[in-house]
Amino acid sequence: MTATASPLGAGAPSQQAVMAQAGGENFPVASYLLGRRQRAHLLAIYGFARLVDDLGDEAAGDRLALLDQIEHDLDAIYEGREPEHPVMRALAPTVADCALPDRPFRRLIDANRRDQTVTRYETFDELVDYCRLSATPVGELVLHVFGAATPERIERSDEICTALQIVEHLQDVGEDYARGRVYMPREDMTRFGCDATALGSSSVSVPLRELLSFEAARARQLLDSGAPLAGTLPLRPRLAVAGFVAGGRATLDALARADYEVLRARPRPGRLAFARRWLAAVTGR
Repeated sequence: MTATASPLGAGAPSQQAVMAQAGGENFPVASYLLGRRQRAHLLAIYGFARLVDDLGDEAAGDRLALLDQIEHDLDAIYEGREPEHPVMRALAPTVADCALPDRPFRRLIDANRRDQTVTRYETFDELVDYCRLSATPVGELVLHVFGAATPERIERSDEICTALQIVEHLQDVGEDYARGRVYMPREDMTRFGCDATALGSSSVSVPLRELLSFEAARARQLLDSGAPLAGTLPLRPRLAVAGFVAGGRATLDALARADYEVLRARPRPGRLAFARRWLAAVTGR
């Protein structure tokens, strides 16, 4: 299939556009603390996750068809054929070198398929189930790159990744609402008397602030539960995983300092705040 004949040719972002976003992420997968080889593998995984998210969130045209085409490219990798998109071609050596399973990649695609049809989640358990598609596969793949993907470690990683996804949803409630999506559980919004229209306001209302604080506490609990993962890993992977935990905790701190005012600006932690949280995570505190 030629590039001009494929739906990817018209709708998919370029490899350059996908990878240019790496520096702006709260929790970049490819830590500079790792060696060049591992970092290259993690960047390839990051590129896939970013590409799929861009297709599910931003692409013009038939997004489900574009996601199907990416899955066809994934099939090509596992069948020994050359995929079409440059991001997928960059992923192929990583899949081979690290013997990565295909299911985590397919779950990321399924998360974005779900985003095309599901716009609300009734309960926190439903949101966590969505995170099993949208977030936890990345952590599992990272552990495979580290050669450390035991069931116990994957369980801890799932908690960390779910927490990080929830933190991102807290930061982006206004942006998500503008896209027609509400990730805050409906039952929790009802509990705090928060109507969905509050997510589209110019500033955070009292009920929304209370809701965000409640969900932030849940995210922090998940981070605390998953944080011991770092201590089970060799030094460099331990430093990287501690960085993910620190990024989540420092962002939650920033949200609290901003009194959960996420509609006017996106609260972000400073470097010093992150460094303190990172040191604490490395030492198991």
